Amino acid sequence: MKLILNLIWLVLSGFWLAIGYVVAGIICCILIVTIPFGIASFRIAGYALWPFGRTTVERRDAGAGSVVGNIIWLVFAGWWLALGHIVTGVALCVTIIGIPFGIANFKMIPISLLPLGREIVPTDQPFATR
Repeated sequence: MKLILNLIWLVLSGFWLAIGYVVAGIICCILIVTIPFGIASFRIAGYALWPFGRTTVERRDAGAGSVVGNIIWLVFAGWWLALGHIVTGVALCVTIIGIPFGIANFKMIPISLLPLGREIVPTDQPFATR
């Protein structure tokens, strides 16, 4: 079932979300200071490409640098991304068939708001990093 949902997701919105995150990652990597944000953007792109069967967990070894980075990310990019996921999720939830895809968009809000200090893991091992 995860495979079918991921394939439909890929065709409907996952491909375009992933391209957006990859472009943002490339821009962040060109600007040397923002390389950590670029790496986080590439991780989110992989998650946006294939979200079903995966979840995010907090990394306990993330330090003060990730907190500062998340504040900067939240101010400049995070709330825009979260707003986009909310709007897209609500639009997808209008139809019965789109509800799982809307929920997947809502599931991406926490990592789009605060990506540093989080890790993407398969759903069968959500406590693997703790």
